[in-house]
Parts: sequence; structure tokens; C-alpha cells
Amino acid sequence: MKNLLLASILGLVAAGGHAQDFPSRAINIIVPNPPGGMNQIHAQPLGAVIEKLYKQSAPVINKPGATAASGTAYVANQPADGYNVLVTTPNLYLALEKDKLFGIKSPYSLEQIAPIALLSADPLVLVVQTENPIKSVKELVAAANARQGAMSFSSSGPYGIVHVPTAMFLDAAGIKMRHVPTTGGGPAVIQILGGHVDITLGGLAAVYPHIKSGKLRPLALTDVKRSPALADAPTLKEIGYDVEAYLWVGLFTTAGVPEATFSKLRDMIRKAVADPLFQDSMIKVQVVIDYRDTPEFKKFFDADYRRLAAAVKAIGRVEEAKK
Repeated sequence: MKNLLLASILGLVAAGGHAQDFPSRAINIIVPNPPGGMNQIHAQPLGAVIEKLYKQSAPVINKPGATAASGTAYVANQPADGYNVLVTTPNLYLALEKDKLFGIKSPYSLEQIAPIALLSADPLVLVVQTENPIKSVKELVAAANARQGAMSFSSSGPYGIVHVPTAMFLDAAGIKMRHVPTTGGGPAVIQILGGHVDITLGGLAAVYPHIKSGKLRPLALTDVKRSPALADAPTLKEIGYDVEAYLWVGLFTTAGVPEATFSKLRDMIRKAVADPLFQDSMIKVQVVIDYRDTPEFKKFFDADYRRLAAAVKAIGRVEEAKK
């Protein structure tokens, strides 16, 4: 019994020592998508600031595949030491809801992932090429009705954060379009820039540079209020379509990190987000930082999960998601 007690005390001392030293080695910033999307936009300056503040390497590692499920599963199955930080979007749970529809065993569960903080919660922007004569949602709906399903939209993948809100809009408008899935938010934007699809929804940070350069035209937002960056673009709710969705970006780590270490990790992220380098990087791409620490992020996450999970069920099983 004495030996067991001694071992327990030594274990607690060691855990405290590890927490006190955190971070003592590289923090891996995992992006479960190809380069170019919203996660990358947040991850790069975050890693740079962590390196500056803590004198530890913080490489951004892209692990795309399966609508972000591959990279998420990687983090979910790492040691619970706080040294792997996942930068992700609602695809975190949309992939799980898709698997439920098809009776597929998911490579991870929400119980394996611990939320750290919310970084931003941008609306999605419905865009067309500026060469496209369509200048409003009303004109878009009329064109879609006239072309009887011949129009198309790109997405980051079946049941992803672009596909689901787009399906919500199409259902609300009573129109049909052909779905062109890609491997991420960046490739989805490339599809419309290349003229391969008629519309797409994209995070403000991903599409704003192309709107500013004159390549894309915004038609509407999925927020409940207009964006200062696109003051002339109405919300879908404003023009009669009950669609609300956000391309939020949040940070997670492997569940089970000791409380003392997790507290250090939360503090590290809080300081990094407040740093001028991170703040300026977000301003340049029109991302409004909406930092929320773990308790507030959990509340936001739960509400968003319920809303979009219901939308996935409404979409039902579609041919594109079969494996």
C-alpha cells in the first residue's frame, strides 16, 4: 500500500512537472484539408505566433482526405499530451453525421476530441464569377428554374460545410443544381474561378480577395446580419430564405490531456490570438476574430451541431457519398 501511495504521489509530481514545462517541444498544427482554405488561413499565423512567443517549433501539417476526417482521426488517436492542435471547421461533426446516414464506422468520435477555443465564425458567401450575368439571388433562382438542374455548384466535399448550407439554400429556394465536390475549400473556390461551376459558397477569408480583385461577385451571406466587408450583399434570411450557417474555425486537441497541461495549452492559444501578428493577419483577409475560450466554445459548438446535423438528415443519402 505504501509503495502504491508513493507511486501515486510521484505520478502527480511528474504530471505537474510536465505541465510546468509545457511546451517543451514542437506543437504540431494539424490542418485536415489541402492548403488554401479557411483552416490554413488561421493555422499559418497561429503557428508563427506560437513559435515567436514560446521559442518552440509549431509546424503546420496538412493531412487532407475524407472531408477532413483523415486529419481529425490522426489527432484523435495521438497521445493525450497537448502537442497536437487540430484547426478545423464544422466538418468535424458533419463527417460523423454522414457516416451515420450510411452506416459507416467513423475513424474517430467526438469523445476523442477536446475543444480548446473558437477563433472565428464567418458567414459563408454565395458567389458567382463576375463574367456571369447573374447579379442577384432572385436572378440566380430564375436561371436555375429555367435550366432545370443544368447549373452546378462546387463544394469542399459531400456533406461538408459548403455542401450542407448550399443544399439548405437549394431546398429553401426550390431549385436543383448538380453537385461538384472537391477535396477542400480552396479547390472549391478554384472550380468557380476556372468557370467549371456556376456558384459556390465560401468563407469570407477565402473568397474576399477574389471579390476585391473583381473575379467573383457576392450575391448573399448565410449570416443573420450583413458583413461590414460586403455591406451591399444581403443575407439569405433578409431576402426570404431561412438559411443560417457559419464557417467557424476552432481549435481542438486529443481528449484526455491532463488538466494542468490543458490549462497551459488554453493560455498559450489565448496569448497567440491576442498577439498583433495574428490579429493583423486576420484583418488582411477580412476575418473577424470571434475568440471564445473552452466553456463558451462548447456552448456555441453544441448549438451549431444541432442545427447542421438536422440539415444532414434532411439531405439524406445521396449517391456521391457512397464509398
